[in-house]
Amino acid sequence: MKKFKTVYELINNLKPSDPVYCIRKNSIKKAAKFFVEKFPGKILYAVKTNPNNEVIKTLIESGIKNFDVASIKEIQDIKKIDNSLQCSYMHTVKSREAIKEAYFKFGIKVFSLDTKDELVKILEATNHAKDLELFVRIAVSNEHAEIDLSKKFGVNSSEATGLIRLTNQYSKKLGLSFHVGSQCMHPISYTKGITEIGNLIKKTKIFPDIINIGGGFPTIYPDLIPQSLNNYFEEIKKGLNNLKLTKLPEIICEPGRALVAESGSTIVRVNLRKKQKLHINDGTYGTLFDGGVPNIVYPSRLFTNGRMISKKMTAYDFYGPTCDSMDYMKGPFLLPNNIKENDYIELGQLGAYGLTFRTQFNGFYSDKIFEVEDEPIMTMYEKDKSKSSLVA
Repeated sequence: MKKFKTVYELINNLKPSDPVYCIRKNSIKKAAKFFVEKFPGKILYAVKTNPNNEVIKTLIESGIKNFDVASIKEIQDIKKIDNSLQCSYMHTVKSREAIKEAYFKFGIKVFSLDTKDELVKILEATNHAKDLELFVRIAVSNEHAEIDLSKKFGVNSSEATGLIRLTNQYSKKLGLSFHVGSQCMHPISYTKGITEIGNLIKKTKIFPDIINIGGGFPTIYPDLIPQSLNNYFEEIKKGLNNLKLTKLPEIICEPGRALVAESGSTIVRVNLRKKQKLHINDGTYGTLFDGGVPNIVYPSRLFTNGRMISKKMTAYDFYGPTCDSMDYMKGPFLLPNNIKENDYIELGQLGAYGLTFRTQFNGFYSDKIFEVEDEPIMTMYEKDKSKSSLVA
């Protein structure tokens, strides 16, 4: 992978006509170090967030060697890098063929479920294996999350007690898990989830070997500035202490966005300006999916071809290059008011779900990926939280 000192150097050297994706390995290392040192348990990276080989290898070098996977392809990607890496199949709905291949071909013993039918499927596909670690995923409130996952995954508390008792009979190790939703903006969500786990322990009188508090840890965006991640970890510790168990189970989490969002950015070129609407060469069918439906506002900065950048800022919205009107990002994206055709804009926080969501719709697709060594536009990992800022 070709490397540049800065985005500015990349643009000056390449003058790209297609979107260019940038990876900052130092940002991955900084985020991974923070989690490894401060989270009170084991970390499973959520591979779906960004399965790029260089990203995975950088996480491994930074001490993260366990992975939350949701498909056979993700297992294959991890095992190709290092067959000794540990994968946990945390998707609650899997085909029998996928379960069988995961168990017999790749040695995966950790599976998640939220129904009796899925439990039966796992047992039958593994020939009633005796060495399974099975997680029952509990539905909890996603009220503080930007993206709600509770409607699709998790067993309701009223049905959970029976499923936990049943699963416990067939598990070498029993896990209980929950997920507070993606980009969770308040640490109290984790306390509430842990409290729900505690209530189920009291009802069933079954003590899990592992508690998985899921992912949902946030990154920082111009209009979504969360509390320090230290506050999240303290809230988790408080929730675990409140369980008042004689022996605490193993604790694991599944971060994705918080680990890699800052490491990725996309450089786009302006094809046309219509007043406050900018037509750019990437969009919701490319790396900018989250700018559409969830309306994530990415941090942004302008690069001109040597022309002076105005200090006066304007709120823009973006249109992507395809002929679909849904290829639209409302923003607002705050940028200098003298933008014109062929200027470049860097959009940040795309290490999470940028590469993952790309399509080849309308023939628009770019696989130009380079490493850069400058700092991300925004960061959660400054020593002084007040330094987290938008750079223009």
